[in-house]
Amino acid sequence: MKAFLFWLLAGLAAAGPGWSQPRPLDARLSQYTYPYPVDTFQFSSQQQALAMAYMRVKPAHPTGKNVLLLHGKNFNGAYWKTTIAALVAEGYQVIVPDQIGFGKSTKPRHFQYSFQELARQTKALLDSLGIEQTAVLGHSMGGMLATRFALMYPQATTKLILENPIGLEDWRRYVPYQPVMAWYRAELKQTAAGIRHYQLVNYYGGQWQPAYDEWADLLAGWTLHPDHPLVAWNAALTYDMIFTQPVVYEWGQLTCPTLLIIGTRDRTALGKDRASPEQAARLGRYDLLGRRTQRAIAGSELVEIPGVGHLPHIERFEAFIIPLKRFLKK
Repeated sequence: MKAFLFWLLAGLAAAGPGWSQPRPLDARLSQYTYPYPVDTFQFSSQQQALAMAYMRVKPAHPTGKNVLLLHGKNFNGAYWKTTIAALVAEGYQVIVPDQIGFGKSTKPRHFQYSFQELARQTKALLDSLGIEQTAVLGHSMGGMLATRFALMYPQATTKLILENPIGLEDWRRYVPYQPVMAWYRAELKQTAAGIRHYQLVNYYGGQWQPAYDEWADLLAGWTLHPDHPLVAWNAALTYDMIFTQPVVYEWGQLTCPTLLIIGTRDRTALGKDRASPEQAARLGRYDLLGRRTQRAIAGSELVEIPGVGHLPHIERFEAFIIPLKRFLKK
């Protein structure tokens, strides 16, 4: 009963007074301005022309070092804006792509998504910019992609930073598989209030701040636009990619210096609602998963941030950026 009341109150708070309805947004977010100029990398894959949007931010006093920022499943490159500013101030060139299917990049009608393919596309972007080596920081789904990138391109990866990455456990062992169409039907039912409710409860522990509105509204705006079915279809395809392509068994193959930054309040686990109550209680335990992953990656470092959820760089920026800058300078 207490759990039900919490969810009810959270839902009311999410849709309550003071929250204005977001504006409709098309599939490429053409109505939304990113914090830095956006370019596009044009290429062909799977018999179609695609465009990867990206920000390339150069420092006034360059150190010659680069940082690649990889966004999470429910986000795009824009939510790295404070991280970009902090890293550029330290002399790093920062590259921030929107993966295909996300943000301002192409939303294909038909595409076989894999982390290998996304990593290959990201490497092609770096090659087009003449960037041979970079530190790679991935958040959430971006942590899975960053890991795959480091495994595929170890010579190009100077350091690996994983911020509350998903995929620290293999959900296939505990959660029944559902086909892409089931993910698609669920995505079509998304609403602005439902998105805000999910983020309030799962990302921010029931404590909402006005600064969080922007990231909820970007997802919510898609639900209000005629392009929503196309966006929902790509979301369904990428959910299937995440669920079926774990990286958890390959930690021991990483060779670059690795830092884990973990908000220990996080309980994110894909499909947890379809697991048994006993298994669901064990999934997404980042207070345990961070330490387990550190032990699996030889020589890796772990920074735990107590009382913080899935988005340390949004929820508690200073606690995130200080260990990040320290690690990059080593």
